[in-house]
Amino acid sequence: MKRVALWALLSHWRHRPLQFLTLILGISLATALWSGVQAINAEARASYARAASVLEHGDLIQLLPQPGRQITVADYVSLRRAGWVVSPVIEGGYRFGEARIRLIGIDPLSMPREGRAFEISGGNDISSFMGGERELVVSAATAAKLDGKTDIPLKIATEVPNDAAFTDIAVADRLLQRNGSIDRIVVAPSQQLDVSDLQEAAPWAVLRSPSEKPDVAQLTDSFHLNLTAFGFLAFVVGLFIVYSTIGLSFEQRRSTFRTLRSLGVSLQSLIVLLVLELTVFGLVAGILGVTIGYLLASALLPGVAATLQGLYGASVSGSLALRPEWWGAGLAMALAGTACASAQNLWQVKQLPILSAAQPQAWAGLSARVLRAQVVCGLLLLVLSAVLAFAGTGLVVGFGVLGALFLGAALLLPPLMSGFLKLAESWAGGAVTQWFWADTRVQLPGLSLALMALLLALSANIGVGTMVSSFRLTFIGWLDQRLAAELYVTARDEDEAARLRQWLDGRHVTVLPIWSTEGEVLGRQVEIYGVADDATYRDHWPLIRGNQDVWDAIASGNSALVNEQLWRQGKVDIGRELELPGGWKVRVVGVYSDYGNPNGQVIVDVTALAQHYPDIPKLRYGLRVAPAVAADVQRQLMDEFGLPDGNVLDQASVKQRSRTVFDQTFTVTGALNVLTLAVAGFAMFASLLTLSGRRLPQLAPVWAMGMRRRDLALLEVVRTLLLWSATFVAAIPLGLVLAWVLLSIINVEAFGWKLPMHVFPLDWLWLGLVALGAALLSVLLPVKRLATVHPADLLRIFANER
Repeated sequence: MKRVALWALLSHWRHRPLQFLTLILGISLATALWSGVQAINAEARASYARAASVLEHGDLIQLLPQPGRQITVADYVSLRRAGWVVSPVIEGGYRFGEARIRLIGIDPLSMPREGRAFEISGGNDISSFMGGERELVVSAATAAKLDGKTDIPLKIATEVPNDAAFTDIAVADRLLQRNGSIDRIVVAPSQQLDVSDLQEAAPWAVLRSPSEKPDVAQLTDSFHLNLTAFGFLAFVVGLFIVYSTIGLSFEQRRSTFRTLRSLGVSLQSLIVLLVLELTVFGLVAGILGVTIGYLLASALLPGVAATLQGLYGASVSGSLALRPEWWGAGLAMALAGTACASAQNLWQVKQLPILSAAQPQAWAGLSARVLRAQVVCGLLLLVLSAVLAFAGTGLVVGFGVLGALFLGAALLLPPLMSGFLKLAESWAGGAVTQWFWADTRVQLPGLSLALMALLLALSANIGVGTMVSSFRLTFIGWLDQRLAAELYVTARDEDEAARLRQWLDGRHVTVLPIWSTEGEVLGRQVEIYGVADDATYRDHWPLIRGNQDVWDAIASGNSALVNEQLWRQGKVDIGRELELPGGWKVRVVGVYSDYGNPNGQVIVDVTALAQHYPDIPKLRYGLRVAPAVAADVQRQLMDEFGLPDGNVLDQASVKQRSRTVFDQTFTVTGALNVLTLAVAGFAMFASLLTLSGRRLPQLAPVWAMGMRRRDLALLEVVRTLLLWSATFVAAIPLGLVLAWVLLSIINVEAFGWKLPMHVFPLDWLWLGLVALGAALLSVLLPVKRLATVHPADLLRIFANER
């Protein structure tokens, strides 16, 4: 009996293949976008873990210096004498020409096997690594980048991540000019039993356990959280398709449910069969969705890798590996989404009286009480969003603001539209017009979910588009301020830099040194830059806060500027004394914008910088020359010193590179925006298509009274365009509020800088035209079906029980 009942239930889908396709595609699209994002995140985090294990020895316990202290060779020797098996590490950024590499110096003789990034198996390997000319161990991509930029021999190892190089600790000490200072000490997992307590042996150190998250993973958490939010939004939009399709299928099979119950199928058995049916569909669609998600992630991953490299310097593999965690998560989300979309309908089946007649309006109609409940819930969610926006802190709270805002606005959309349609009906003059508004209000419950999905997709496009365009406008203006020099030149070594300065002297060229070092300030690694006392900085540098004499204070050598990221931490402000590495104390006199940089930065006088840190590299310079002769000076520099193209850049080239990185940053965001809008359009199409099958009982009486089928089809087009237009108008203010949240809350919490908000009405017009085209496509098939319906089908309506 149960098998016969199951086949009876499944026969519904065989007679309605398009509805079945809509259900499968709805689950698949929702799962695809979610699992694609999760696949990208999983691959990135796996890359971080590999890099942490190789570069940061993240699988081993390490000793780091306490704030304000350095690890010396004497500290390392004392640990060795106490019986501890440890190994020193020196690391830092080093520039080979225009190529900046993370340089890691190790001692291969003391480094435990678990901490080696590459195999050193014999005397020849150790001899080439430590003796003679020494060598740099790099990846193939890094070797290509360093080709011709260094005389140090290169050895390729597949285990080493890109943009990193391992070398002997003595070479790293010389190149990084550490003078015996050690960055961290790696502790071997196997130790002697009689060694003293590590805390007692190294009271000057802070222990970092292997379980701690890599620094890069912490830095990029905000980026991956943004991707996850987009993936979840697309998943929710896709579930609207599933909910609408399942609801229609349950409504159309209500008479089947009544018949099966009358023939002896128990309510419990009926529920079990329906759950089994939906589970199978969810699994099939989930597998399809995860497969599509894999293809989507494979297409988007190179853009994500370029974004992470450009924004954070994080190296991520450009190829996607099959990882069971996100495959399992994708299938679980498909089943969970199917369960959520069908829960209400299953509950209604449970409440169905055995002799109840099939009444479609009882399933599709939204009662006034439900609408009032939606209004109350929507208003409460909007109030919650406002409270979180102005009283909460943190990135999670920021996304809570977005979630409450989106859900509250979506819940308010159907009641607002219902009120508008009721008002329009009361103002209608003719019978046809009055019927049109009344019929539209009757159809609203069946379309409400699709309209809510459309509202979310359109507002997300407007909000994210406003954010990106505001960022672009601000970024371009900021580049014009920061990149004021006509030429930027990088010497290959200190001797060449000295000859370069001598050659430029007396050639009517203003030389602006771009010298920097790194160090710990306020408990975090920051970049410390030196600037010359020149009108270029006074006239162009983008200050957020500062006194009128800020540049005079900087030129005095005892003051500093900090970037917005460091200032927004709340630990430093105008007038506060700031301690730089080596005990150098300066007074903060201003704050400047530093878009695109996730790290803190300090600017001091370049002469004072060189006095306090005499070993800093002095290779980079900005050159102020007359624009008319900039190209000649560039050519002379390349001819005189044999500098490659990448070492002498004009202002336009530097700006173009920066804009390319900017465009890469939002490639994935733009793709997800388009996909979300496409899913919303499909949701509207599915709703209109499924509703068209039950529209005949409402349209047959109007046709019988004399209205032509062509006119009915035209009214359907007008109705669809009206609902789409109203949704688009509602999406504009919601999108602008979303943009404000992204710029003023999410961006500040995630990256540490705040952007001004600009409005772009032409972008809205373009999006509106796209939405209009999608509306016409979504209504095309249902209208064609209505316009070509046979009169006999309309007459047959009057013979059925209604």
